[in-house]
Amino acid sequence: MITGITGQDGCYLADRLIKHGYHVVGTTRKISSRRLTGLQQLGICDTVTLETASLDNVESIEKLIDDYHPEMIFHLSGQSSPRLSFDQPEETFESIAGSTQRLLQAMHRATLPSRLFVAGSCEMFGNSHQQPVTCESRCDPINPYAAAKESAFRSVRDYRERHGLFACTGILFNHESPLRPEHFVTQKIIAGACSISRGLQKDLHLGDLSSERDWGWAPEYVVAMEKMLSREQPEDFILATGKHTSLRVFVSKAFESVGLSWEDYVVHDKQFVRSHDSYHPHASVNETTDRLVWTATVQMPELVQRLIKARKKLDETNYSDS
Repeated sequence: MITGITGQDGCYLADRLIKHGYHVVGTTRKISSRRLTGLQQLGICDTVTLETASLDNVESIEKLIDDYHPEMIFHLSGQSSPRLSFDQPEETFESIAGSTQRLLQAMHRATLPSRLFVAGSCEMFGNSHQQPVTCESRCDPINPYAAAKESAFRSVRDYRERHGLFACTGILFNHESPLRPEHFVTQKIIAGACSISRGLQKDLHLGDLSSERDWGWAPEYVVAMEKMLSREQPEDFILATGKHTSLRVFVSKAFESVGLSWEDYVVHDKQFVRSHDSYHPHASVNETTDRLVWTATVQMPELVQRLIKARKKLDETNYSDS
């Protein structure tokens, strides 16, 4: 069972599990053609079982678990934008921390055991001065999204320690793919560079290019998610490449991949500058490599090249269709 199956990670995870012979049940708040785009692109939309569920009460979650008796549950749903969380703090907390708490309650009451993976976030470390961060580092959330992720993280540990549930958190650093929506800055950059190279766009407005992130390849990260639920004992892990890259380098590589110089087209725009955006924790991946036996292999600039290639293919398809 995958909550939030129509998101980037949900789609790639479903595809992987189906190839391994699993029957995949996915939940989504509503079923629409727009939401199903990722599943359709991977050719698995008709293979998964979709359930409309909001996870807003324990009873409905219990019914889902009782109906399907899932061996594994991957909790990937919830509000995904730190920026938007400032405008919707209560909704953000409920969709992340509240849903996790209710899911843990339902699992505790269930007659048959399931294993639970919860998608955490490096945002919960905030402006951590303890570098690089591990699963034991001090949390210092600086936005409602991060606070909600920290609360969910602590709930998972609490139920694991007090009730013996097989529940763990994968603390995810940034990971990208062609399935990312364009409101994410990485996809905005990729789409902008491709559009400018085709003469369809004059410039690209961006915020602080000095901000740094640990960017990985999403299809690799779902491998780690499955591995975490295949271990003998539940344990939290950092899921990251362990290497930081500035947004300036990301932009440079994107424009270089389409034969352009980014300085000629990128415009600094204050409206896209987020407070504390340049600060980001560095990840320690030693435990993940040694204990989970998983290492992210796709890094910059290969990541950008893959995204550019996918975008060009999409643009060519859309052009031929029109």
